[in-house]
Amino acid sequence: MIWSFVKVALFVAAIAALTLGATWLSDSGEGIRVAVAGMEFTLGALQAAIAAVVLILAVWLFLKVLGFIVAVLKFLSGDETAISRYFDRNRERKGYEALAEGMMALASGEGKLAQTRAHRAERLLHRPELTNLISAQAAEMQGDRKRAIEIYKRLLSDDRTRFAGVRGLMHQKLAEGDTETALRLAEKAFEMKPRHEEVQDILLRLQTESGNWAGARTTLGAEARQGRLPRDVHKRRDALLALQEAKDVFADGHSIEAREAAIAANKASPDLIPAAVMAARSYIAKGEPKSALRVLRKAWEVQPHPDLAAAFAGMVPEESPIDRLARFETLFKANPGAEETVLTRTELLIAAEDFPGARRVMGDLAERHPTARTLTLMAAIARGEGADEAEVRGWLTRAVSASRGPQWICDKCQTVAADWSPVCGACGGFDTLSWREAPDTPPLPHGAEMLPLIVGRPAPVQEEVETPPPPREPVDVTPPEPEPGPQPAPPAEPEEADPFAEPPSVAAARGYKT
Repeated sequence: MIWSFVKVALFVAAIAALTLGATWLSDSGEGIRVAVAGMEFTLGALQAAIAAVVLILAVWLFLKVLGFIVAVLKFLSGDETAISRYFDRNRERKGYEALAEGMMALASGEGKLAQTRAHRAERLLHRPELTNLISAQAAEMQGDRKRAIEIYKRLLSDDRTRFAGVRGLMHQKLAEGDTETALRLAEKAFEMKPRHEEVQDILLRLQTESGNWAGARTTLGAEARQGRLPRDVHKRRDALLALQEAKDVFADGHSIEAREAAIAANKASPDLIPAAVMAARSYIAKGEPKSALRVLRKAWEVQPHPDLAAAFAGMVPEESPIDRLARFETLFKANPGAEETVLTRTELLIAAEDFPGARRVMGDLAERHPTARTLTLMAAIARGEGADEAEVRGWLTRAVSASRGPQWICDKCQTVAADWSPVCGACGGFDTLSWREAPDTPPLPHGAEMLPLIVGRPAPVQEEVETPPPPREPVDVTPPEPEPGPQPAPPAEPEEADPFAEPPSVAAARGYKT
């Protein structure tokens, strides 16, 4: 309503302005004298203005007629579409202008305007391969997924727009959470354009999430051939996929294939701890302990890990703690200064009941790097040496709020995983788990208040006080003897449970002790 009033007001104002201009030109008394071919024309100011407008219109009309004559001549010379192109030229110009405006509206986030411009461009151009894509993206921007899917399906009928239609449908299925259909569409898009980076990334993610490790290795190889991945990164990630593929094969009962795949994964990336463990166990199952030792030593040299120690202990399961400690020295020599080497040697000494030796090996590690593992080992050492219960409780008290030590942590979402996996279970990141210590380990809620319940209330410290002098005349307060007769037996005092009586050693829990 207001806009209609504004348009009427502008029209009235324009008419009034033209009227005032014409009146001023008529009353000015000025004019133009034109002499042509011996004839002289005198025009007033208003007449000269009208003649100028008529001249401009005549020139425009002349150019249009000239263009039409050229089109007719082309048609007569054999160009059958010359006349139709002449009449459609203006329509095409307006259509491409609408198309450009629609693209700009998409870039600026104006979905409704883009949809309107796309409809206008389609009406003027009749080029669905151009306008359908803008219409689909505009529908996506407006949240109309049903219409977007309908338009993307139209794009599948044209070879020039089939890839755009498959890609658009893939994104729609991902937004709906239909990963199974999205995976099939991603495979189709990858088949059509294997060098498309976005399709490669989406397909690799969907394949790893669905456990299609063989297909993921193919996609990873395409990324490497395209130069998107460094050589060392490709080798490591391919080894990750080969290892997970080996685990699946082993779960199906095909042990020979699993061993070969695990050994191949370890050769591709020797520093990959899960691959080294599986390869070592495969060599042990094949009766090749020297090969297993070589794999474990190489992995221990790069990054010592408790799983490597457990696999090394499993090479000779039936052995005494003393023999196991001596055999482990072969592994320790690969990386003698590592913290994991110190902790593993300490656990073996505790299993062998050499508590003074365990304390010497630990040194000041519990003070330099106090973790739950180091503090618990110190508590076991103190317990084995017969230290006071207060000292044992002191070490365990510190262990409650200490850092958990190195764990499998996702570099992308910082989630702690119980076991290694090529894909993070929280964020779906591929090859993001690393063995490291969390930067900030939050303490347990109300940890200090829970300590008496966990480790028992420590014995009160008896202070030295002066002994008071005995009373001069002690008063006899002995109660009278009861009458003879049957008396009820006093209740038996319950024995206080010792939470630290014969605790299992940490080494036995890790599998180092038989």
